[in-house]
Amino acid sequence: MENIEQYLEALIFASEQSIRLEELQYCLQSVFNEDFSVDIINKSINAIQAKYADKRFAIELLKIGNGYQFLTKKEYHLAINQLQLQRSKKKLSQAAIETLAIIAYRQPITKVEIEQIRGVNCDYTVQRLLEKELISIAGKSETVGKPILYATSTLFMDYFGINNISELPQIKDMINETATIGNQVE
Repeated sequence: MENIEQYLEALIFASEQSIRLEELQYCLQSVFNEDFSVDIINKSINAIQAKYADKRFAIELLKIGNGYQFLTKKEYHLAINQLQLQRSKKKLSQAAIETLAIIAYRQPITKVEIEQIRGVNCDYTVQRLLEKELISIAGKSETVGKPILYATSTLFMDYFGINNISELPQIKDMINETATIGNQVE
């Protein structure tokens, strides 16, 4: 029998969420076509945990709920947060910018109201903005069907370098600037 610790590492690493002992046991039995006791799997998991407890590794194997998952060690969380913040700042599509502007100036607002303003379906765009955490669910409307209300998030404020919504440029100021383009200044 080959080293089951390496197989367990691979299975746990490949799983997007914590993986239960029963799942690990089933996979090993399928691959090797023989029985593996929970005790053998537990001993192997303990050995893997001891290995990754070493300071040379930035990850550790933790028991999460009823399963196991590789996670980064706490001392690296700040660096990872910076990476995620940088990735979330990547360029937004034109549809996302338009939708975000509507939400920022009309919040709290329902998806139907956003779609009425934009004139197109915005399910995907709203979902992407939620995933990027630039908007959040602000509650439910009291209108028929109680649709979800959306508002900008604190990450939105960070992204655009403002402290609160009142710091957004006023629409009337933008209209006046646009109206004066091409006109002589008096």
